[in-house]
Amino acid sequence: MILLDTDVAIDLLRGYPPATEWFASLNDDETLALSGFVMMELIQGCKRKIEQDRLKRALCDYEIIWLSSKHCNKALDVFIQYHLSHNAGLIDVLVGQTAVAFGVPLYTFNKKHYQFIPNLDTVQPYIKV
Repeated sequence: MILLDTDVAIDLLRGYPPATEWFASLNDDETLALSGFVMMELIQGCKRKIEQDRLKRALCDYEIIWLSSKHCNKALDVFIQYHLSHNAGLIDVLVGQTAVAFGVPLYTFNKKHYQFIPNLDTVQPYIKV
């Protein structure tokens, strides 16, 4: 499973060449996934219903994954511990904890947003130019 952060998903949706080249290089058996919280962020960025419908169609093949209540409690612990000291964002903690809970790295360019989350691996999937 390849779990994408919002920034990587946006690059793919916009057809950013390095992102689409990386995507094309993936094995056909790779599952692309989004945290439900990333999906919500993407929908939040839509200004009109037509954009939202287009987004839903574009992402229909992506698996949407959610945290269990146990892992939400762990995310709360992380948020309490790092909110003040590291300016941890609520959605960032939930997305990062999703990757930890599923035992997969998070594909992102926002490493700073996640550096404090215990046991989280991040991957920058391509070079931004």
